[in-house]
Amino acid sequence: MIRSALLAALLAAIPLAHAAPDLVTVSERSGFTATGRYDEVIALCGAFQQAYPKQVKCFQFGTTPEGRPMLALAVNANGVFTPEAARKHRLPVTLIQGGIHAGEIDGKDAGFLALREMLEKKLAPGALDKQVLLFVPVFNVDGHERFAKWNRPNQRGPVEMGWRTTAQNFNLNRDYVKADAPEMQAMLTLVNAWDPLTYVDLHVTDGAMFQHDVSIQVEPVYSGDLEFRKAGLALRSGVIADITKEGSSPQSYYMSFKETDDPASGFVDSVSEPRFSTGYFQLRNRMAMLVETHSWKDYPTRVRVTHNSFVSVLQQVAAHGQAWMQAAAEADARATRLAGQSVALTYRTTDRTTMVDFQGYAYTRTMSDVSGMLMTHYDETKPQVWHVPLRDEVVEDVRVDAPRAGYVVPAAYAQIVAAKLTQHAITFRRLDKAIDAAPVQTFRADKAAFAATSFESHQRLTVSGSWKQEPRNLVRGALFVPIAQPKARLVMAMFEPQGPDSLLAWGIFNNAFERKEYMEEYVAEDVAREQMAKDPALAAEFHRLVETDAAFAKNPHARLEFFARRHASWDERLNLYPVMRADTAL
Repeated sequence: MIRSALLAALLAAIPLAHAAPDLVTVSERSGFTATGRYDEVIALCGAFQQAYPKQVKCFQFGTTPEGRPMLALAVNANGVFTPEAARKHRLPVTLIQGGIHAGEIDGKDAGFLALREMLEKKLAPGALDKQVLLFVPVFNVDGHERFAKWNRPNQRGPVEMGWRTTAQNFNLNRDYVKADAPEMQAMLTLVNAWDPLTYVDLHVTDGAMFQHDVSIQVEPVYSGDLEFRKAGLALRSGVIADITKEGSSPQSYYMSFKETDDPASGFVDSVSEPRFSTGYFQLRNRMAMLVETHSWKDYPTRVRVTHNSFVSVLQQVAAHGQAWMQAAAEADARATRLAGQSVALTYRTTDRTTMVDFQGYAYTRTMSDVSGMLMTHYDETKPQVWHVPLRDEVVEDVRVDAPRAGYVVPAAYAQIVAAKLTQHAITFRRLDKAIDAAPVQTFRADKAAFAATSFESHQRLTVSGSWKQEPRNLVRGALFVPIAQPKARLVMAMFEPQGPDSLLAWGIFNNAFERKEYMEEYVAEDVAREQMAKDPALAAEFHRLVETDAAFAKNPHARLEFFARRHASWDERLNLYPVMRADTAL
């Protein structure tokens, strides 16, 4: 909870006169043309608690790299302000965050407005009795304070805004699994403590000019536990229906063209990978909603649409939260029984199309003498219906059988991996004794390819290969991660090497795929002759490759490596993934 010194400073900043604390935002006073700095969030957090001490608790859940407090408001009509109390009263928790990309700041201003109106009982009566709302006005606080005009040149308002990434240049909406950023680590600590049923991520989209004002995407709908997808679909449908009644024209897919800058190419619905909020929470058997208002709508419009979405989510959870909590608990129970079952790691959108009417504007596509390519130009004075293809058939792609017992991490990597598992509140234990010839499966990469450039501070790795039975010696301190736990899908996403956001894919184990020991080539030349003299079959295989594989024949290093791989000095751990699977608990 919030540090006492900070809480005292917050409350001291609020005038203690008889007048009620001022809960009106800079944005509202400006007619929703501007947005305030983070000191306003600090002041409002304390002011809401002072104005509604029995309904609102302001607390700090983290500190940014630049030393700013990360604040949240816990809101409940009956003063349920702790995770323990929420569990005791069996209340669903709804976590709504703004400003993960701090230039897209509609959520902060919309959330404070909606919260004030709900506490004043002007909106959604009773909704705050039936859940605990955790409102994080700004997730990317340091990015918020990188404040300037035109930080978002393809966005209409506010006058000034923050920056997409953190002070360490992390994009937080690529960080849910790898959790590099201190801000994400703080958020996961908050999530682990409160276990929100619904996590709402408020954004502003990039993209083209058209009439639609918002997209509402939810998972699980296409991914995750099959039965729990019904709850995700119900949430999505309910919010879309609610905000449509308020005058919005929402879509249930991300409104970005299949082909960049070409409206005629239509749209593609998909499942986000686990690095994103909506790809992550379904792995925990919880719901995540992505709200993307349209960047070319003006700021007052975007705040209004975000406000309506904020309220709708709370109304939907108030109405259905108890049933959805039960559905989530049942999904947790099913996850504990995934051992040996086939589980989808990735999803893909098929080429099946449906032609849809999309509310756009008249446009032209002409060759640019600046860029030298076709450029689209829109005429917002001429509304136009586009009849375009929508690809929205999402199917499972890569599937892997879950291990029958769990995963094993050698002691050499235990400290690194244990830290990541702890960040996600995944259950594991350390082996208290060595095990010789442990009956495990290993994964040896046939091919390992490092990315040419850095992405989110990592050199990513892709591998091909397969799991095979191979007894390995384990020393004391190795980790055993059971698959029989509610977060089994998250465990698989982190450990299966083909997972798009596995620890391997993010380069955590790159050292295991780098050759460090070697044989001088003049030595390898002598070794080659010795091996061929002792083994005629080996010599025949070498000569066959020289005669039939032109690339091999022309590569002197490959020719010598043919023999080095067969020498006792060859590193048998090279390309051996330092995570194993076990069919029995260790």
